[in-house]
Amino acid sequence: MAQQKISRIVVPIDGSKNSMEAADYAVKMAEKYGSEVSAVHVVNIDQYLQSLGLYRLSYPDPIKKKIEEAKVEAQKWFTEITRNAEQMKVQVKTDVIDSSLSVVAAIVNYADREKAELIVIGTRGRSGVSKMLLGSVASGVITYAPCPVLVVK
Repeated sequence: MAQQKISRIVVPIDGSKNSMEAADYAVKMAEKYGSEVSAVHVVNIDQYLQSLGLYRLSYPDPIKKKIEEAKVEAQKWFTEITRNAEQMKVQVKTDVIDSSLSVVAAIVNYADREKAELIVIGTRGRSGVSKMLLGSVASGVITYAPCPVLVVK
């Protein structure tokens, strides 16, 4: 069987140790296969809207502030990933998505839109419960992804 070409790898990042290890793995794979890596961080707006009791098309200032704070935080992670990738001559695209969908749906939609051939994801993110074998986001992405998913432990 011929080896499949992997030109785009999507890796969801939340700053957790597991997601950063998944990013390292994605960069190593990208070096091997000549792929581009898309590192993506999802800001789930729905949780903020629910906490404020709001459901709107335009975000109020507290929501805009949360998005900006998330972008600043994500940029630190993206800088670390990009620095490692540059040493391996791997191209990295970064995105912060604000979505009222679930984190899983946002990742799956992003991978579909970007025509990803592979998603590399950590087992548990920041909200990970150590007793669970697989995080709920990773589990959901595996279930609904439009392409193969590699789970990094």
